[in-house]
Amino acid sequence: MLRQTPLHAVHCAAGAKMVDFGGWDMPVSYGSQIEEHHAVRRDAGMFDVSHMLAADLSGADARGFLRYALANNVDKLTVPGKALYSCLLKRDGGVLDDLIVYFLREDAFRIVVNAATADKDVAWLRSLAATRAPAPTLTPRRDLAMIAVQGPRARERVWQALPGSRAASEPLKPFMATVFGEYFIARTGYTGEDGFEITLPAAQAANLWNALAAAGVRPCGLGARDTLRLEAGMNLYGQDMSETENPLESGLAWTVDLASARDFVGKAALVPPKRQLVGVLLVDKGGVLRSHQRVHTDAGDGEITSGTFSPTLSQSIGFARIPVGVTPGERVRVEIRGKSLAARVVKPPFVRNGKSLVS
Repeated sequence: MLRQTPLHAVHCAAGAKMVDFGGWDMPVSYGSQIEEHHAVRRDAGMFDVSHMLAADLSGADARGFLRYALANNVDKLTVPGKALYSCLLKRDGGVLDDLIVYFLREDAFRIVVNAATADKDVAWLRSLAATRAPAPTLTPRRDLAMIAVQGPRARERVWQALPGSRAASEPLKPFMATVFGEYFIARTGYTGEDGFEITLPAAQAANLWNALAAAGVRPCGLGARDTLRLEAGMNLYGQDMSETENPLESGLAWTVDLASARDFVGKAALVPPKRQLVGVLLVDKGGVLRSHQRVHTDAGDGEITSGTFSPTLSQSIGFARIPVGVTPGERVRVEIRGKSLAARVVKPPFVRNGKSLVS
């Protein structure tokens, strides 16, 4: 049986089209996926992301543990509320998951992981923690819900729906979070637009969702979330990265701290990659980029990992894992339904803050 978020009844009552997403019954759209996409780029939209898992790490050695467990370096986190994006690696360098970790106190951090990998992530982190003394404690928080509000008017809409929150959250810089009563408000997102991700008690989720809708925030589903994140150049776990690739092959070298002397899980296995993840813009007409399509380059073959039709650019875009050496501006060929169509390699992101970054 599919799992349900605290907002499941709200989605069904609104007539959302529901789909199985990593074992969760989630809304893919509430009508027009294109309109939902444009609402986020032009105004404000909201997503139920309660299927993702927040887990609280506590203990005297919490920082030391994360310094070893994560590929990025939590020593960058010195101000309470500061967030860091990182990969969680296997010992062979494969990506178990990508996550965000928030610094709360020296003995307390919050980790947010993906829904489909949550149980695996918790088991892995606990197995690593068990090797340390004193062992930190990891507490999954399925008593919480999460709502992402994204778009150029997202923050003002949140302030309207959540009276009193402006004074606490307006000073937040990107990748910072604050506590407002029982709400954990983070200036983060997965769309390439400004906004907040709000974590709150599950019992209060429906009231906040309805208040946001009354303030003019449009409910959006997984369909728009996927086109938005791809335009913004953001990876999707299970497609653009997985246990079979290391982060250096997945466009995530910037999330791996190799400059410091610290050791971390998977570090020894990270060798110069032979493949790279790049952006691809379809030049020829007559097709749409989709996962697993073969890509031909002068340096060898690769494949599309994610692809879609970009509502903002009115053009097909995607990510491709191809041999190292192919550079932005070069032409490649993509096999689409028996046709070999021309595409151009570009450096992601394609769109940020509503504006095209490709020419």
